[in-house]
Amino acid sequence: MRRTTRFRQLVEAPEILVMPGVHDALGARIAEQAGFAAITCGGYSSTATLLGQPDTSQLSLSELADHYTRLSDAVEIPVFGDGDTGFGNVTNVRRTVRAYERAGLAGMFIEDQTFPKRCGHMPGKGVIGAEEMLGKIKAALDARHDPDMVIMARTDALATHGLEEALERAVLYRDAGADMIFVEALETPEDMRRVCKAVPGPVMASIIDGGKTPNLSAAECQEIGFAVMTNALAPTYVYAKAMQDYYAHFRRTGSSKGWEQQLIPFDQFNALVGLAALRKREEDELEFARRLARRRRKPPEAAE
Repeated sequence: MRRTTRFRQLVEAPEILVMPGVHDALGARIAEQAGFAAITCGGYSSTATLLGQPDTSQLSLSELADHYTRLSDAVEIPVFGDGDTGFGNVTNVRRTVRAYERAGLAGMFIEDQTFPKRCGHMPGKGVIGAEEMLGKIKAALDARHDPDMVIMARTDALATHGLEEALERAVLYRDAGADMIFVEALETPEDMRRVCKAVPGPVMASIIDGGKTPNLSAAECQEIGFAVMTNALAPTYVYAKAMQDYYAHFRRTGSSKGWEQQLIPFDQFNALVGLAALRKREEDELEFARRLARRRRKPPEAAE
């Protein structure tokens, strides 16, 4: 089954899809091995990982597409990506969708922020007109080759125009054909419930530790009515805190001694990244070559 088809099934299933965030290929493999059915990687974590910078439209389309290619290559499960504002107008949106589809993504979203955008939980956002965003949604839907690739529309209008405008845009974007809707930075469970009731289709909840949205569990999000729930930034925060602590220890002691409980052992890490399977594949391919070479060296049968 194509990963796009599988992802669409997961989004449309009665049970909520719990989709953890990752920020690199190693994290993608770890999430897959933990048993998650799909993963996501947004511009916030991608910018932090690739540039060590905040999420303020600093990554280009080609940089993000290349990043998503590596994530998709690392796992078999669906990967959901961040198309930001589409990197321009409707023409740029079409190119973004084509690039992300080639990268192997099972789904992606575009948002109605003005460029340069910023993290949805940061102040100072602006949004484009709803009509312009509707054109971007149509461009995204028309550009995909695989109709099962999920296109989600995100609105940030709550912060700039209030909940009623955000609700109106959410319904408009769904009516325009968006497969899933995301209203960014909802602040109360009541507002979250209103969005889910208003939108005739799947809605995603995004939980950010320290952000504006209540830190609800997956079960609580499902009870409210969400089809998908993610806490996309937590793994990046976990990584940053762990590395701060480790580097402080290493700077202080000059050794990793005393840190053994926080380290994955050498052999376990090799197993995590698939070293044994890689070596077996190499040996199988070499054995195939050896057999072929032996057949070529075998003398022809003597003529009778």
